[in-house]
Amino acid sequence: MYRSPFTRESDISSNLLAPFRLGRIHLSHRVVLAPVTRCRAINYVPQPAHCEFYSERATEGGLLITEAVAVSQAGIGFPHSPGIWCDEQVEAWRKVVESVHKKGGIIFCQLWHVGRASYTYYQPDGCMPVSSTARSLPKDCLIRLPEGEMAEYSPPRSLTTEEIPLIVEQFRLAARNARRAGFDGVEIHGGHGYLVDQFFKDGINDRTDMYGGSIQNRCRFGLEVIEAVASQMGEERTAIRVSPVIDHLGAVDSNPEALFLHLISELNKRNLAYIHMTEPRFNNKGADGLMETTENCSKFRERYDGVLMLSGGFTRESGMEAIRSGAADMVSYGRLFISNPDLPLRFAIEATLNAYDRSTFYTHDQYVGYLDYPKLTSDEIRQGWSKQKQKKKTRSGLPHPKLKIQPASSPTCGRMLPSPLTMFATPHSHITSPLTPIVACSPNNG
Repeated sequence: MYRSPFTRESDISSNLLAPFRLGRIHLSHRVVLAPVTRCRAINYVPQPAHCEFYSERATEGGLLITEAVAVSQAGIGFPHSPGIWCDEQVEAWRKVVESVHKKGGIIFCQLWHVGRASYTYYQPDGCMPVSSTARSLPKDCLIRLPEGEMAEYSPPRSLTTEEIPLIVEQFRLAARNARRAGFDGVEIHGGHGYLVDQFFKDGINDRTDMYGGSIQNRCRFGLEVIEAVASQMGEERTAIRVSPVIDHLGAVDSNPEALFLHLISELNKRNLAYIHMTEPRFNNKGADGLMETTENCSKFRERYDGVLMLSGGFTRESGMEAIRSGAADMVSYGRLFISNPDLPLRFAIEATLNAYDRSTFYTHDQYVGYLDYPKLTSDEIRQGWSKQKQKKKTRSGLPHPKLKIQPASSPTCGRMLPSPLTMFATPHSHITSPLTPIVACSPNNG
């Protein structure tokens, strides 16, 4: 088990910066890099700058999730997005993985197919995008084109029943390629209105075959994708991202609670690495403020027996509370991790965070807005730890709150692992999450 250098309190088993066991993988903290689309690939191939971006955010025992990586060219819906369907891409990703592993980090590859959320420009031979439906996206949803201009999404065509296994096979081959590249695991993008979500939600899926109609049928494609990916990675290194309470890109459902409770009952039969759920904390119109909403994923947490990761505009404080309350086992950060390569350390010493520049999120510059965010200096780190030490002294006379003992049936039992006090090498448990799905739905997004 890794010991976390970021945590110096004794009651740390429910701390965002505490160690955690993810199947056979030992994490030093629960701060995860969310998948964040950055549009820096060239001809669908990751560049040397990708190695630097991910390695800068790697910490020993810290989990990173890549930006969304397309399983085929037909799965592309963003300019300069990377893929993992050919040998050149696999070799480029291998270099990224090696750069993270040199820092002792853990990295999962997020596999993605955008389905109808695309444009003929991105499709092989200018073909129509494919989906569970032939219905177009809402008119107020716009796609970003290569030069930054916005346009309406191209009308899709509905996949035939016979074509669907071919898409499942693309996911299987992509997972095999991820394994070849050395990734520690794979996360399937099953949310935010992309292809898997287009099968889940009845506001999109209007099929009358075995992949449409009932909840069981609408979950069939997603479960087949999970099975295909797990055949290459193993269940313990396969995860899925879903968005039960998000209607991005027109992904609405008449009864999302029933839909995702059924999906969770199916996932409970599998030994997945984790489920990654997005809460509606971001503003879909591109503003930096948080949405005012009572929607959250607590009802699904209660029913899921495995590891749950949450994302969606979390701060240090709200992330800490999510772990303390048992709402999540891990928390992923996108925008904050973009602008703060050393985010777990900054959380640990409560350092000031760099502000992010939204205007550079999706440009193609290999440095500006990508590699130019500063880390803390050694003096700032020393001063930060000194302040934390002073705070601890002022609290030393106070008793630490008792940890709540979870019953054996609790989903958090055995997963909130305590750690001794230490100055060891790993500073946090934060994971970076994908940013892709929450953009390009209006001219103001970006």
